[in-house]
Amino acid sequence: MLRLRDVLNRTGLSRSTIYNKLDASSPHYDEKFPRQVRVGSGAVRWIESEIDLWIEKCIVSSRENGAQ
Repeated sequence: MLRLRDVLNRTGLSRSTIYNKLDASSPHYDEKFPRQVRVGSGAVRWIESEIDLWIEKCIVSSRENGAQ
C-alpha cells in the first residue's frame, strides 16, 4: 500500500491534481484514477497494483493516440 508521497512520486502528479482527479465535482475528475483506501482515522493508502495499472493505461492510451 502506498502513501500519498509515493503516489506523487510514481505518477509525477501534484497533491492537488490527485485530489482533483478523485473529486467528482472537479473538472479534472478522472473516474479511472484509483481510489484511496482508509486504513485508520485520518490515514489513507492507495493499492500499489492499482496505481501501476493506471500508469500502464496512461502509457498505452498515449501511444495509441500517436504521442511519444
